[in-house]
Amino acid sequence: MFRISPELKKNAVRRRPAAAPTRAGLFLLIVTLPIVYSGCSEKNVEGAAAPPLDVEVVKVTPQDVPITKEWVATLKGLVNTDIRAQVSGYLLKQDYTNGAYVNKGTVLFEIDQRPFQATLAQMQANLAQAKGAVDQSKAALEQAKAEQQRAEAELGKTEIDVTRYTPLAKVHAISQQELDTAVQQNLGAKAQVEAAKANVATAGANIVARQASVAAAEAAVENAQLNLGFTRVTSQIAGIAGISNAQVGDLVGPQSPTPLTTISTADPILAQFSASEQEYLNAVRASGGNLGPDSVLNKIVFELILADGTVYPHKGKLQYVDRDIDVKTGSINVQVAFPNPGNVLRPGGYGTVRAVVRTEQNAMTVPQRALSEIQGRYMAAVVGPDNKIAIRQVTPGQQVGTVWVINAGLKPGDNVVAEGIQKVRDGMQVNAKPYQPPSPTAAK
Repeated sequence: MFRISPELKKNAVRRRPAAAPTRAGLFLLIVTLPIVYSGCSEKNVEGAAAPPLDVEVVKVTPQDVPITKEWVATLKGLVNTDIRAQVSGYLLKQDYTNGAYVNKGTVLFEIDQRPFQATLAQMQANLAQAKGAVDQSKAALEQAKAEQQRAEAELGKTEIDVTRYTPLAKVHAISQQELDTAVQQNLGAKAQVEAAKANVATAGANIVARQASVAAAEAAVENAQLNLGFTRVTSQIAGIAGISNAQVGDLVGPQSPTPLTTISTADPILAQFSASEQEYLNAVRASGGNLGPDSVLNKIVFELILADGTVYPHKGKLQYVDRDIDVKTGSINVQVAFPNPGNVLRPGGYGTVRAVVRTEQNAMTVPQRALSEIQGRYMAAVVGPDNKIAIRQVTPGQQVGTVWVINAGLKPGDNVVAEGIQKVRDGMQVNAKPYQPPSPTAAK
């Protein structure tokens, strides 16, 4: 509805005749009313216009950004030794405390020794018997040698008789029968010498055979002593001993399905994780193909984030990279060694290994909250010199902490809306203010 000012009404009354309005008066009224209404409308619109929206912006500045990677890791001992019984028998005693640290050579279990003591005594008796047989063979050898000497002496006498009787028989100084007798005795003496030599050889062979028996008996004694020693099951390494899998009274032995316990060296402790084949190849390229002790890989400093979210105070160093890539998962096992004084970390625990793998040179970064995702596309709001919004599609790269590396879509010097992006639209006039990052306390 139009509103007529009092002044206009007054003028209209003055000019209006008493009987009826003139044409000039009507024309003036028609022309004046829209002008008055238009002036009132413009004043109302100007009074209702909202001020520009306040937004917080951050200026894109190229900088070197360290790129970190994280992997879920499992903790394990550098050496994990299964302790098994080497002899069969009944378990009489457990000498260590479950979960305690043990030194190399510490007695862990004791097995019933009586059967092994009896076996050792029997083997020692067999050894003594074998040694006695050797002594007898040596005595027989000496006797055979003496018989050989007597036979050789007799042979020498008969040979002299034959030599002496032969010319006498030719001149008939002695009878032919005496010469024949001397020859026969000589032949008999030679046979005695050969027999004596055979006896000596036989006695020598007996000695060798019985000495072999002695060696076998000595080995049997040594084996029995070893088995007796194995009844005291000891630790072969220094480390943390696990809970025993056997109880006192159990029959244990080398064929038992489970070890008696397991001991792990926990200082240093290994964090094992699986890295993708692509990550491995990138690391190899970054090191120039050098995987030796002085390679770039061995200079990487690793951090360990524990299961409670705290950062382990000691830094880690690359220990091993596995020989092959798992064909099923396309990953390779990597082990990082962390100092573990006091054996605080235990095998089987979980954590997250983190490391700076490279540095992005002249990277453009924005706070993560500065990007808006719409159907898989990322958008950023840029405030131009005229304080108007321009919505741009960007290509994000690596997330680093609370910022995002932008690979494409922004250029140095751009003012990007970091707070209030949900409230702006393309072409909107805004009032830009410097971005104030939230404090850690406020973020919590």
